[in-house]
Parts: sequence; structure tokens; C-alpha cells
Amino acid sequence: MTLRIHEIAAAIGADYAGDGEILVVRAAEPSSAGAEDLALAMDPRYREALAQGNARAAVLWPGADWQALGLQAAIFVDRPRYAMAGITAGFDRPPEIPPGIHPTAIIDPSAEIGEGAAIGPFCVIGARVRIGRNARLQGQVTVAEDARIGDDALIHAGARIGSRVVIGDRLIMHYNAVVGADGFSFVTPEPSAVEAARASLGRETAGATPQSYVRIASNGSVRIGCDVEIGACSTIDKGTVADTAVGDGTKIDNHVQIGHNVTIGRDCLLCAHAAVAGSSRLGDRVVLGGQAGVGDHLVLGDDVIAAGATAILSNVPAGRVMMGYPAMPMDRNIDAYKALRRLPRLAGKVAMLEKRLAKLEGKS
Repeated sequence: MTLRIHEIAAAIGADYAGDGEILVVRAAEPSSAGAEDLALAMDPRYREALAQGNARAAVLWPGADWQALGLQAAIFVDRPRYAMAGITAGFDRPPEIPPGIHPTAIIDPSAEIGEGAAIGPFCVIGARVRIGRNARLQGQVTVAEDARIGDDALIHAGARIGSRVVIGDRLIMHYNAVVGADGFSFVTPEPSAVEAARASLGRETAGATPQSYVRIASNGSVRIGCDVEIGACSTIDKGTVADTAVGDGTKIDNHVQIGHNVTIGRDCLLCAHAAVAGSSRLGDRVVLGGQAGVGDHLVLGDDVIAAGATAILSNVPAGRVMMGYPAMPMDRNIDAYKALRRLPRLAGKVAMLEKRLAKLEGKS
């Protein structure tokens, strides 16, 4: 991909100065940028690194003296990371999926493939599946019976979509992700030790009759909105009766687990190794940091943010920022952590005071 400086500036709505006709072929770090690269030096702290490279053009902070930096052209941005979204999109190299249906693909005669769709090698498309216009499936993707995939989807190699799953337009689904596996739902004929422990808050576990688990079938499926992205090796389970649901615009990182009957709102962000247990509900714009966990049957309001490794074990009102295990408001968790670090000193002082008190009592 080759772009001119004025084309990049126009695409991201930014101002530029200097020679707008300069051609660049990629974005690069300032210190390693060559003459055909666009150096990303969007903060003054990259000034020295820029001098180490050979870039003719760079993306700079507002008001930067681009000529003093030895550049022939510059693009100025106020919000660097947002600008990077547009810049990297311009240089993006999407997977090469030849148009049409690969001869090794197996497609049930009852399936409907939309105009302009591309189906890669060794894909398997089940009965009554509908795949939208311009959808692109890399090799070895499987789509089970009665599933629906919207227009302009991009599904990477090895992804699996289960039966009756419904997905909106512009899905991006990465390698080996699974949508529509059965939920992890089992029960014992009589109350189990787990149920006893939960009911008594751990005070009672003994006396449960040894018994085997009975599987609860997943009669529901999964509904996913438009503009959703699902990371590599992430899983979204079917609902037991109702569907598991993911709202429009939600982005799911790699290795995320979403349990059966979960409902996730619009524009949520679930980072790597986050997990949401069965039947919990997340509002709109909820953010779960890496390794954050949400217990079952909980409700998180709109705009809740959970820091990395936070364990949410109770409902959280809208707008709260949570942290820690168990989760508490972030400011309280930081105070508690500071107090925890002071405990060794406090214990030492208490021990010293006990010795002094013992001496005084001995003299009396």
C-alpha cells in the first residue's frame, strides 16, 4: 500500500505541512523509520528517536517545528491513538481470500451464499445457513445448520459457528474462536455439596450424597449484533432456553469466555482472559480488564469499568470503577492495598508495644 501525505491527512481529518505529495509505504517507529516510512512521533518525547531514523515525513504533536526536525512533511494530530486507528487502517493488509467458492469447500445445497461472498478452502457450510453479501471466510471455517451471518463479515481460519447462531453485519472473528458451543450447565438429582456450601456460605458441605452430574441441554443459541469483533480462541456459549446475546459494537479480545444466558450490551470492551459466568447481564459500554471475572447471575450497570484481574462477586451500579478481589470501588481498593503494605510495620510496632507493656506490668 502506497499513500501520499495529503491522502493520509484527509483520511484522518488532520492538518499537514510541507510536501503533501511524498509517498509512504508503511507506518514505522521513529528510530527505525526509513525514507519511505511515515514515522509515528506523536509526542515530544519521541524527538530524539526521530533524529535516529531517516524519515522524510512524520506524524507529530500539535505545534511541533517539523522543519527543525529535518522533515519534508508532517501531519499534526491532537489525539494520537485515535489517529493511529485511521493510519493503520490505511496501511492494513487484509487476508488474501480469493473471490468465489473454493473447490474444496463443502456447502449444503440448502445454504444461501450472498453475492460477492468468498468461501475459502475446506470450509464446511451446513444446512439452511445464510451468509451475507461480501462475507469472507478463510480456510477451515465451519458454520453449522440454520446459522445466519450478516453482510461484510470477515471470519479467519479455524473459526467455528454453531447451529442457529445469528450474527449481524461486519463481524470480525479471529482464528479458532467458537460461537455457539453448548453451555457448561450440569445438575445433580439431589442438592449437591456445592449447593449446600453456597446456601450456607461455606459453613456446610458435609452430608451430601455422592452422585453424578446430569447434563442440561442448550436449547437456545447466540445472537450477536453488528460491528462486533471476537478475538482468537474466545468462546461464546449457547443459552439454555433463551439466547446468549452480545450487543452492537462490542469488542472481545483473545481467550475470553462468555457463559450461557449472558447478555452483553452495546460497545462493551472485554480484554484478554476475561470471563463472564452464566446468566449475568452487562450494560452498555462496560469494560472488563484482562483476567477480570464476573460471577453468575449478576448485573453490571452501564459504563462500569473493572480493572485487570478484578473479581466481581456482586451487582455493580452504573458508572462504578471497580478493582481488586473481591471487587470494590477503585479508590477504596487502592487505600486498602496501601494499608496492606503497612501491615508488617504495624505488626512490628504492636509487638514492640506488647514487650513494653509486659515490662511495665512486671514492675508493678
